[in-house]
Amino acid sequence: MNSCNAASQGGIAGSRIARLREEEAQAFRAARPKSWAALGNGIEGFLGGVPMHWMSDWPTPFPILVERARGASITDADGNTLDDFCLGDTGSMFGHSPPPVARAIRRQAGRGLTYMLPSEDALALGRLLEAHFGLPFWQIATTATDANRFALRVARAVTGRDTILVFNGCYHGSVDETMVRLKDGKAINRPGLAGEFRDLTARTRIVEFNDLPALAAALADRTVACVITEPVLTNSCMVLPDPGFHAELRRLTREAGTLLLIDETHTISTGPGGYTKAFGLEPDLFVLGKPVAGGVPASVWGLSDHVACRYEAYATNKEPGYSGMGTTLSANPLQFAAMEATLEEVMTEKAYAHMDRLARRLDAGLTAVIDRFRLPWHVARVGARVEFICAPGPLRNGGEAEAAHAPDLEAAIHVALVNRGVLIAPFHNMMLISPATKASQVNRLIAAFADVAAKLTA
Repeated sequence: MNSCNAASQGGIAGSRIARLREEEAQAFRAARPKSWAALGNGIEGFLGGVPMHWMSDWPTPFPILVERARGASITDADGNTLDDFCLGDTGSMFGHSPPPVARAIRRQAGRGLTYMLPSEDALALGRLLEAHFGLPFWQIATTATDANRFALRVARAVTGRDTILVFNGCYHGSVDETMVRLKDGKAINRPGLAGEFRDLTARTRIVEFNDLPALAAALADRTVACVITEPVLTNSCMVLPDPGFHAELRRLTREAGTLLLIDETHTISTGPGGYTKAFGLEPDLFVLGKPVAGGVPASVWGLSDHVACRYEAYATNKEPGYSGMGTTLSANPLQFAAMEATLEEVMTEKAYAHMDRLARRLDAGLTAVIDRFRLPWHVARVGARVEFICAPGPLRNGGEAEAAHAPDLEAAIHVALVNRGVLIAPFHNMMLISPATKASQVNRLIAAFADVAAKLTA
């Protein structure tokens, strides 16, 4: 809790937060009688009343029952339309059902959905991936979790080392080895893991983001196979890299014979080639999930020429049998079609220019509101991804990000924004600008944020 006493968060008294949350919960229920009837007691037949337990993590009194989504808007079963800045927590970062992707899906639907063989779309896809992201060799998976897991297998195989290194506060899907954190300077399993029977810290080292001396010390014995990192910590309160951090990270990993895996699943908001291309990063391995197929479940992982050659040599001499990489529905023709359309027609320089322009507008607008109401908060941004953080900033590492989290306050703000026609990500205060987002929607978000800030500080 980022406050000087347990009764407040983010500089707001606990009693005021509780009052706002109750008022907004009542308004939410009143506006959604159909959703309440359908979801208020859970959906029959599903564990926990929802098809996937994350759906229970929204801070609304019950999940929103979606009727349709188009562009940057969602309409619920009660006819309420929301400006969508969550966009499936990045899965629909380019808007809901981008027209080129929708056309590609319709075209492929009549040709077969999966057959464990390449289709004509696959012929162009490898070249498109290299052109966008720089690395010469690629594989297709279904989720970023899978892609990260497979890439780490390759890293261990070619280095002959079994240890990986992550940064405190990182997020790489549900890859087991990354589910660690620092507590009082000591590495531990993340609390809350279900059914975990191993000490994950036995093969995972963890240091704070931006802490180059700690990173150098952790790599010094030359036993770390791979450093896996986001270019910016994004699934906590956002943490940007210090100037020179990535250059030194690359130097230190090369010096230690350690591979570098860059996970761009969230930071693809930076540009068509992600943060990697925009800032000239040089990863050995590269992962992108969620939005790469415009909302169709898909992910990609790429290898440098050097790593690919080393893996070829390894694979030639290894025992025959299942590699532990790949799933039956990975690299299916529906993914090929959707990815080709996304890379060729959706992830364009023009689209990103629009996204960046409106993201800058949102950043400035939210910052102005924070300043006007003298809130001890700040705004962080990486390309089209914007986040307001209910603590002073900027933050420098995962420990600071965890301390900055204000769960009760953030939940109250989230529901209040929904009641004012705006949807943001449920797990933190993340907002995305898509190619379909309009300036009027950004203006409404800023106005709604100002209205909520006024209520909190009245």
